[in-house]
Amino acid sequence: MSAVPLPLAEVLARGDIWRGDALPGLPENAIASGHAELDAELPGGGWPRGNLSEILVDRCGQGEMSLLLPALASLSQAGGWLALIDPPWQPHAPAWAAAGVVPERLLVIRAGRDAAWCCEQLLASGGFAGVLAWPAVGVDARALRRLQVAVEGRPTLACLWRPTAVASLPSPAPLRLVLAGEASGLTVHILKRRGRPAARPLHLSIPRPGRSSRALVGPSLSVVAARSAALAAVA
Repeated sequence: MSAVPLPLAEVLARGDIWRGDALPGLPENAIASGHAELDAELPGGGWPRGNLSEILVDRCGQGEMSLLLPALASLSQAGGWLALIDPPWQPHAPAWAAAGVVPERLLVIRAGRDAAWCCEQLLASGGFAGVLAWPAVGVDARALRRLQVAVEGRPTLACLWRPTAVASLPSPAPLRLVLAGEASGLTVHILKRRGRPAARPLHLSIPRPGRSSRALVGPSLSVVAARSAALAAVA
């Protein structure tokens, strides 16, 4: 018995079908970034879950974590586990708590040369709501494909932090962003996304540590009494 083909309009209405002239909508797979301008440019209206995202940045402390903290806070408050694999700094617990992240749901893993492998195992386990990794080595095209396969179809926010030098290299990650700090915030260039290409970079007003107050990133778990100071510590 031959299958009855679906009408074209019905096929195009599916959330997992995307067209080159429009952004696909997968609201059930996305989590709001907390930045309305960014959500308007991300397919599905937020950070994708079940797919690998690459965030390319050359140095830390430009406000890059503030881009993700609202989503991480939402995931941890819903009871999800978060994992940071080889972050370049020790997370400042009071600052993360002040941003809404539940510290008891946060794991920091030092994997060294096995960071990519560790990331793949955590993604494949399906036990984490968010996995962020900063692998220094071992990330070639094959490793990227393995990470994408590991997270595909899972309700996990998976972000890989890499230098901007790899921007010209091909990647299976459906979403790739390049970040650059500036005096008034953060510039976000959407290098790759599903759907039509981004027309222009976004300029987000994100407070940068060290501009209006002290940067307090690390050491880990130091005590900060003032909530405002803690918020300023978030990189």
